[in-house]
Amino acid sequence: MSEDNIDKKKGFWGTTLTRLKSVLAKTKEQVQDPEELAQGAETAAAGAESQTAAASQPEPVKAAAATSVATAHKPVDEEYIEALEERLIKADLGLPTVEPLVEALRQEARGKNWTGKDVDDFLKKRFHDLLGKTANALSFKEGQVNIYMVVGVNGVGKTTSIGKLAARLKSQGKRVLLAAGDTFRAAAESQLEIWSERAGVDIVRLPDGSDPGAVVFQAVKKARDEKYDVLLIDTAGRLHNKVNLMDELKKIRGVIEKHAGDLPMESLLVLDASTGQNGLQQAKVFQEATGLTGVILTKLDGTAKGGVVFAISRELNIPVKLMGIGEKLDDLRDFDPNLFVEALF
Repeated sequence: MSEDNIDKKKGFWGTTLTRLKSVLAKTKEQVQDPEELAQGAETAAAGAESQTAAASQPEPVKAAAATSVATAHKPVDEEYIEALEERLIKADLGLPTVEPLVEALRQEARGKNWTGKDVDDFLKKRFHDLLGKTANALSFKEGQVNIYMVVGVNGVGKTTSIGKLAARLKSQGKRVLLAAGDTFRAAAESQLEIWSERAGVDIVRLPDGSDPGAVVFQAVKKARDEKYDVLLIDTAGRLHNKVNLMDELKKIRGVIEKHAGDLPMESLLVLDASTGQNGLQQAKVFQEATGLTGVILTKLDGTAKGGVVFAISRELNIPVKLMGIGEKLDDLRDFDPNLFVEALF
């Protein structure tokens, strides 16, 4: 990505590339060669000593660009490739993604004097191919109620993501309505109500233990009658067993299709990036029940398993649309595949 293109990502994004580099630091350790990263860190640290205190936290540099001559020319042999394969698996790209990737690398590097820089370039191209180069933004149609049904297991940051998304849409001038559809957990309803107040948006909430379908029905009716732009629906993340949960979500989806089938709708799965391949299995189950149209990836900061993004894209063909990169209200950002890949190198 050129510097000009990166500069264009500022504004709402602010310094998102820098933030992503920080957030994905542990995943980057798995993707790149440890010796190169160590050399890069030493070079960056040496350069920082000559800078002022204000510049004491330089933006991470590409490992290959910061390596010594000896490290930069480390041969890409079978030992190197096997070590890379192990790191990619630890980063949770998943075997179905890693195996063909590594085999393609073997074929491409065979008979060539490749170095770590060549491998970086190869991985960047392949990662771009996996994710695509165009961001998959949330769909939105003016003049209609846009419904976003948000699903996910408890503890992934589902309600928080809904609150942050509501605040973001409200800041864009949209009229937003929340539906407290997780009626099996009073704490979830209360948390969503707090978020509605914080974001300055309205909420439909019925007494604890009410039928989630009734909540959704009333919310759809209110959104239509009062001409809201957005209806964000929270849903249960845990019932007595997986079958009960999936049946409940199918029921909610049925209420939406029956009473708002003419309205634009997205089904968004919130995934905790730190769960890695477990998150991929969650996605498969929710896909069957709700027909997912996108993923909101949370808790990227602090995990070495950010590679699950590639597994989701390759195995499920579901685009990651939003990502959480911190705790602040505006830390729910559009997922940009170019920036994501750039941040890994």
